[in-house]
This record gives sequence, C-alpha cells and structure tokens, in this order.
Amino acid sequence: MEGLLDFVLRDMLTRAGAVERCVSEFIRVTDTLLPERVFHRIVPELRDGARTPAGVPVRAQLLGSDPACLADNAARLAGLGPAGIDLNFGCPAKVVNRHGGGAALLDQPELMWRIVSAVRRAVPASMPVSAKMRLGVDDDAQALDAARAAAEGGACEIVVHARTKAQGYKPPAYWDRIAGLRQALPALPIVANGEIWTLDDARRCLQESGCDALMLGRGIVADPGLAIAIASGGAQQLDWPAVLELLADFWLLVGRHFEPGYRAGRLKQWLQFLRQRHPQAAEAYLRLRTVTDSRGIAAGLFGEDRAQALELRLQAELRR
Repeated sequence: MEGLLDFVLRDMLTRAGAVERCVSEFIRVTDTLLPERVFHRIVPELRDGARTPAGVPVRAQLLGSDPACLADNAARLAGLGPAGIDLNFGCPAKVVNRHGGGAALLDQPELMWRIVSAVRRAVPASMPVSAKMRLGVDDDAQALDAARAAAEGGACEIVVHARTKAQGYKPPAYWDRIAGLRQALPALPIVANGEIWTLDDARRCLQESGCDALMLGRGIVADPGLAIAIASGGAQQLDWPAVLELLADFWLLVGRHFEPGYRAGRLKQWLQFLRQRHPQAAEAYLRLRTVTDSRGIAAGLFGEDRAQALELRLQAELRR
C-alpha cells in the first residue's frame, strides 16, 4: 500500500495487537542493483531485526519483472536480514503495469515462475520467499496457472487478493474463487485478502475461501482493532479513546521522521480511513479538513493542553 502503510503506520497497527506478520510497501526494481540505503529507507525495521517496535516480523516486498535483476536485489536485501521476501504480482496501478510489473505478470505464468525461481535460488534456503497475486488481469482464467507457477518456483506461501486487476478495488471481492486454488494446491499455504473491513467480513472470507489465514489491508487502517476483533472472535474491540492514543503516538512519530509540512497531511490521510469505522474520526476530519498547520491540527484533534504537551515532548525528542 504505497504512500499509506509505511513503517510509521506499521508501528501503530502492530502496537494495537494481534497482527502476526507485516509486509512492506513494494520496493520497485527496474534494471539496477539498489543500494542498501533504499531498502533501509522503505523498511527501516531492518535495523532492528526486521521487527516493528511491538516485535512483529516484517517481510520486504519486491516489485519488478526482470528475474535476474530481482534475484540480485533479493540477494542484497537478504543480507540485511528481513523476515522474508515477498514478490508483488498483485499491484493494479497503471504506472506499474505499463512497465510489466505487478498484476500485469499474471498473464505470463512462465515469467512468474522464472522470477520466483531466480529469487528463491538467490537467497538463503532458510529465508521465506512468498508471493502476492490477484485472480488475474481481465478475468480469472489463468489464476491456477499463476498460483501453480509461484508454487513450483519455490514460493512458500501465496496471498491471493480476490479480485482481478481490472476489478481494482471495487466491491465485492470474490473470496470463493480462492477455494479452487486451495483445492488444487493443498500443500501450499494460501492467505485470503481483499475487502475485509469487519469481523463479519473476516468470518465469511474464511468460510468461502477455505483459508485459515487472512491478510488485512485497508480494513485494518480503517479499524486498527480489526485484527484484535478477529483473533478474539469479537470479544475484544478497540474503542475511540484507544484509537486516539494511537493517533497521538502516530503524530509524534511522524513529527520525528518527516518534515513539518508533511505532518498534517499524514494525519488527515489516516483520519480519512478511520472515519469509515469511527464517528469521532469523521467529526474530527470535517473539523480539520481545511487546517494545514501542525499546531492547529494537533489542537483540533487532541485539545490545546494535550497538543502543547505533545509538541514539548516532540521537541525534547528531536533535541536528543
């Protein structure tokens, strides 16, 4: 989820609990061997054992279409110690697909096999290599061929977003289409993904797909307590006061790592998602929609006193 679910948001969502593993935003590989600083910039958790501050392991995701170049970059990345390497065959963005990356590769199972095989050979045998895919490009006719190519290439797990490239993010997701892949590839762990916003969605997805694991994307950004709710069967939820505490920590972390002009936009971006599940977030977003300065944003969300305390804490941290 480029431009949204970066290391800052990974930190917040894994603090909330019940997330077992994260995958980074994609690292675009074209025709060069990327320097280590690029991997560290996108996955700074590499400096801390490839785990978020809450201790959740992070796999680094590569996106590209050249098997040899992907293999070279995977080998360099493996030396930095990620919790695994994931290969992106699911991104539907036109700018990515025009260059033969992401979901565009689903029409070329043989190339998918060569990519997975090359990366699998390039990294230590103990390092997981997984793949993320969709059901297809325009239809799901080649879904099994694509999944089989990844499996035969050496992928230890496949996450399937239950829509085609052409369907983008438009509801619904076709979770039942994943069941056929599960039946055809019983030895391969398959994780269901797509349009999981609520506990009820999660239950139906597990039932229809036949999977026993889920990957959450936009749904957990909108509801940071979604993983907790799923893991507890609905017994535990994350209420608004708890979400507001996460927002305060998020505000500090964004202030610590990004330029001041970036902070307001990042917070409003998250509020945009949170408003789908929390009425208080919707009210806050409407109140702050036209506010651009950091002080006004903080005061409008947390109150004057809390905003001042957060600013003092941030300044103290920046002086260290």
